[in-house]
Amino acid sequence: MPIRDLFKPMLRLGTGELVSRVANIAIVILLGRRYGVAVLGAYALAQTMGQYAQPLIDFGTRHVGARLIAVYPQFARVVIGTVQRRRLTMAMAIVPLMLFYSAGAQLPWELKLFLFAFSATGALYVASLEWAAWGREELHVVGLAKAIVPASILVLVLVSDSPGGRVLWWAVVGNAGGFLLQAGFFWLYWIKRLPQANTAGVPCAVSDSLAWRRTRTMGLAWLCNLAFNSIDTLMLGLMTDVKQVGLYNAAYRILNQVLATYYVLTQAIYPRFARQTSRERVEMMHLRILGPIVLCGIVIACLVSLFRRPILLLLFGDGFIAASSLLILLAWSIPLDFMTSYLSNAFIAWGMERKVLLSTGMAAATNVVLNLALIPRFGARGAAINTLLSYVILLAALFSVSRGVELANKRRHRPEQILRSTGENLPQY
Repeated sequence: MPIRDLFKPMLRLGTGELVSRVANIAIVILLGRRYGVAVLGAYALAQTMGQYAQPLIDFGTRHVGARLIAVYPQFARVVIGTVQRRRLTMAMAIVPLMLFYSAGAQLPWELKLFLFAFSATGALYVASLEWAAWGREELHVVGLAKAIVPASILVLVLVSDSPGGRVLWWAVVGNAGGFLLQAGFFWLYWIKRLPQANTAGVPCAVSDSLAWRRTRTMGLAWLCNLAFNSIDTLMLGLMTDVKQVGLYNAAYRILNQVLATYYVLTQAIYPRFARQTSRERVEMMHLRILGPIVLCGIVIACLVSLFRRPILLLLFGDGFIAASSLLILLAWSIPLDFMTSYLSNAFIAWGMERKVLLSTGMAAATNVVLNLALIPRFGARGAAINTLLSYVILLAALFSVSRGVELANKRRHRPEQILRSTGENLPQY
């Protein structure tokens, strides 16, 4: 696949993703500038909890379901029915976990209540069929639908004229309304465009892939990946005060806008990865593709490091200058994340969930252990240092997996195996 072809699907997601990114950063800037570090910290903590709700609800079914719809579109309704029942069960199971964490967070009781309310309304994500549209490469639909929730929150936060604590409740209303609108959008627009249910002759690969033993592996892998990326915020919420959470997330939000733009690319090409042959998989590991990805990340990291103070002043104001030391550390995770996101998405699309689970599990465990050791002493700065160290471990593990992909392809195409399978004589030299 030429490198230019990697960006074609990204353009189809671009409009909605751009609106979503702008809305998210606008919410953070508005809360930080108008209400200060503490309110921003509470909102960031609640949003992080909401981010954990989605992979727990999916628990592997989103990626496995999208992959099956990409490969077996004629059985889309069968896949959707199975996946949605599983997701509903998981959604009901995670609400008590949200309550437990909210009670243990180092926050005043009214912010604890907000924390639970915001994350619980995020469980309405279960009704969305975004993952099905993703599998069918209806990427323009996916992009537009993703903008609904942050746009809904932004509108209500903008129109509200409330003290710091009360404005957060408008964010709760916007979160609930956004997910309900998103669900209605997909059920009205997307479900009518699926082929009729075809329960006869469903391939074994479909039912086997949707079995709990397969989806739980994918679920654990994706949960470990999320824990690797954002467990810092949750641990800061339990081990420090809300201001440390606010400073860390001001720096991380800047970083996340860069990474989220890149995630549009990896998400857009996921269905294409799922359909690749073994030889095409090896080609995706070549330096001509990986090299530009790393170089782009290094350039962005240099720019963010150089202009970190003006960026923080422009976006959040004087109260967040203390986050500049965090931003320079986190900026150098950009090239590392570019590589790890690309590799992990490719391996998941190729059905290598166990390999990804092992790699992300090692990195997430390292991050948790380091956070337990450094956050009590260094606060948010310790979390930023741990992020870089954990990225190095994850990248090393994923590179070992990529080496296995190359070796497997070589064994599959050895001349002796071709001779045995075709009966043809090899040329003599």
